[in-house]
Amino acid sequence: MTSTTTDVRAVIRWRNGVAVAFALGGLNLATWGPRLPTIKQELGLDDGALGLLVAGMTVAAIISLVTASAIFARLGGRRGIALMVTLAAVGVAVVGLASGVWRSPALVEVGLLVLGFGIGSTDVMINVEGSAVEQASGKVLMPMLHACWSAGAVVGSVVGAAAAAIGIAPAAQFVGEAVFTVIVIAVAVRGIPPLEPPTEPAPPIRERARQWLLGWTDLRLLLIGLVMLGAELGEGSANNWLTLGAVQGHGQGEAVAALYFTVFAVSETTARLLGGPLVGRLGRVATVRITTALGALGLVAFILGGGPWLVLLGTVLWAVGVSMGFPLGMSAAAESGPNPAVRVSVVASLGYLANLAGPPVIGFQSQGVGLLNAFWLLVAFLVLAFAAAGSFRERPAVRIEP
Repeated sequence: MTSTTTDVRAVIRWRNGVAVAFALGGLNLATWGPRLPTIKQELGLDDGALGLLVAGMTVAAIISLVTASAIFARLGGRRGIALMVTLAAVGVAVVGLASGVWRSPALVEVGLLVLGFGIGSTDVMINVEGSAVEQASGKVLMPMLHACWSAGAVVGSVVGAAAAAIGIAPAAQFVGEAVFTVIVIAVAVRGIPPLEPPTEPAPPIRERARQWLLGWTDLRLLLIGLVMLGAELGEGSANNWLTLGAVQGHGQGEAVAALYFTVFAVSETTARLLGGPLVGRLGRVATVRITTALGALGLVAFILGGGPWLVLLGTVLWAVGVSMGFPLGMSAAAESGPNPAVRVSVVASLGYLANLAGPPVIGFQSQGVGLLNAFWLLVAFLVLAFAAAGSFRERPAVRIEP
């Protein structure tokens, strides 16, 4: 076996391991959402109390973005990803047991905090590893990897809905999925290269914090984050408001509105699967400009309506518009300078901020102007993303050629 063949096979195993980690991240993030009605009933909570519990998970995810780079530097991709995916699985299991067996809202919150921290840290680490294997392979892989996350989320939501339909308790479902996750990630990370011995001592925590804060003064990094913010604002708002917009704004029934959201999820996943060849042909900048322009047009079609088929077309274009900003932004951030984990955590923070604050902002704005008119804010941010797409320009990188 030649050295070149060995290198190619090693990169393929590396890519596959990272892809599995992406899919497991999406699975664990999405699988418990369909069970919220049952969890709410088991705990005897109202909507406000349940909302506070879920908000804790997002806050923990944002906090983890600050610490993920230090954990990654100490453990490396193989051990760090295995630890954080396992931590997320433990959080899912605790949520199930705390709601269905222990009947403790406090322990459910502990589980959600653990889940949020694990998911947030995993997000940083798999994107850093994804960028590294992308450079090693000489191929555009990040859209495909993020499609694995989307596919995992679709599978997780379907599993959750199916378990609810046939009466499987959340505790049994979540513990089973946690065991599955731990076993699969333990096998998958074997393809990820181990941490190489450091050539110099790791910087102290104060220095790492300073490096993270300095990332917020990097204009190019902030422009990358602006594009990602626009994409995540559009995606997060679709997750929360698309079906309601179809019902309230266009008079569709709940079943049809749910179909629109399914079309959105499938369209986004498909766009990411097809995005790699497009980026390879046109480059990141042109791809982001094309997709964000289509997304803005799709939102305009969704807002103005004019018939169910036009609204459906708008939904598809909306999904395409938000599909590429985040995965390509992660690649651009990781390549934009030294300390890729720190730089990824900065732009990921903006993405999580959009997911946390965006949907409530849309809801608040809709009280004054109506839900469909509130979506014009999403159009504005996609226009800004189009304008800032030049920050995604590729930089030369050392790659392993097969």
